Amino acid sequence: MLLRTALAVVGGVLVYLSFPPRPLWFLAPVGFALLAYVIYDRRARAGFGYGLLFGLGFMVPLLRWTGEFVGLIAWLPLALACALMISIGTAAMAFASRVPGWPLWAACLWVADEALRGVFPFGGFTWGKIAFGQPEGWFLPLASLGGAPLVTFAVVLTGFGLFWLVKNWKLAAPLVVVPLAVGLVLPVGVDASAGTVTVAAIQGNVPRAGLDFNSQRRAVLDNHVKKTIELAADVAAGRAEQPDVVIWPENSSDIDPFRNPDAAARIDVAAKSIKAPIAVGAVVVDKGDGLPRNQVVLWDPEKGPTDTYTKRKLQPFGETMPMRSFFRLFASEVDRAGVFQPGSDPEGFVMGPAKVAIDTCYEVAFDSVVRDSVTAGATIIAIPTNNATFGYTEMTYQQLSMSRVRAVEHGRAVVVAATSGVSAIVEPDGSVTRKTGLFEPGALVATLPLRSQTTLATWLGAWPEWVIAAAGLVALVPGFIRRRKDSNGAAA
Repeated sequence: MLLRTALAVVGGVLVYLSFPPRPLWFLAPVGFALLAYVIYDRRARAGFGYGLLFGLGFMVPLLRWTGEFVGLIAWLPLALACALMISIGTAAMAFASRVPGWPLWAACLWVADEALRGVFPFGGFTWGKIAFGQPEGWFLPLASLGGAPLVTFAVVLTGFGLFWLVKNWKLAAPLVVVPLAVGLVLPVGVDASAGTVTVAAIQGNVPRAGLDFNSQRRAVLDNHVKKTIELAADVAAGRAEQPDVVIWPENSSDIDPFRNPDAAARIDVAAKSIKAPIAVGAVVVDKGDGLPRNQVVLWDPEKGPTDTYTKRKLQPFGETMPMRSFFRLFASEVDRAGVFQPGSDPEGFVMGPAKVAIDTCYEVAFDSVVRDSVTAGATIIAIPTNNATFGYTEMTYQQLSMSRVRAVEHGRAVVVAATSGVSAIVEPDGSVTRKTGLFEPGALVATLPLRSQTTLATWLGAWPEWVIAAAGLVALVPGFIRRRKDSNGAAA
């Protein structure tokens, strides 16, 4: 028991270590091989307990960024909740461990567990999807076939296959070799089928890291205006290309430009200087209900604001506060959470030659949100984000890895614009060609391919996840029958 306990924790830690900023993607299958060892042929309650330890070894370090400025009250309860969700899946895996072909069904059950975590509780929390730790790995091209769920399935199947090698290497070898081989040979489209666009991502930086970064709202706005004007000077001097499209980060203007003429005037100066439309991340108060929206405003250098996108997937315990009165009993910090209202329209912006999908910060973690914005006709994806509230933690690198998976999944270049880092230019094959450092102002300019093709993953949508998850759940039926026969035999 002590050995299994230790191996369960070590397995979870290895999966954590496979995530960015470390390029150690190959540790994830090793971690799952250890998990398979500790839960195989065990009772469901043992699978639950070992899975909880595995989940804690994985989630506690992975989610440390959530407590950077609010402490353990956010970090450890969230990590425990995620670990408990994982243990539900590992209990099911242990229960089905006598079903023939167990590694295959166990990998399906892990995907089912991730699907559950994607919707429950409070609308789901998808951080820790195994696919999001694979932007450097051989499995990444599989995202173009079946999205993030297929990448997750391949990684977990490979890990469980490694464990199965000691039992039956002839049957287990394909489980290890096939997912890796398919990922290695699968082509990823990068051609500019719909032309090209020159994009600039502006990182203006914030006065300081922390929850109170927006107390200097005017300074943040001025930083982004200043950096855009500096880029315009570089363009005029021939040191940089003239952009067709400029992307500012989420919260680059927490001053509502529709209510504050001074903020509008500053943005207008920036747009006129760069001679290109700017997607401006802004906090806007609705005239109807008086409640805030997290919006991206399309600002034309001649016409001013012409369109808006309202963030559809809001961050619970940040932008919104579920069960506020209940959680206030435990911590007064819950009142820091906002009362933002979600949008519903996935349409992005037409900016120059590009149809730009807008997926703001937290939205990039959700499969359906990104897919909806791509199927609305986008030829490129923009991810305006604000990571200042998480300091120098790994959060920004974890989020960038999601953007890289989305690039391959939908065959689109991705532009990540962050207030404080890391901003990046991502090609349709998931490679990062330019990026900034943390809390360093910068302007990234690149000519990117516009693509109108629909990948198989985009076309299929949620179907791969549903089919894989359903296969895992169906495997529980023979597991139940076998357990019942064993119980009846023991009773006789």
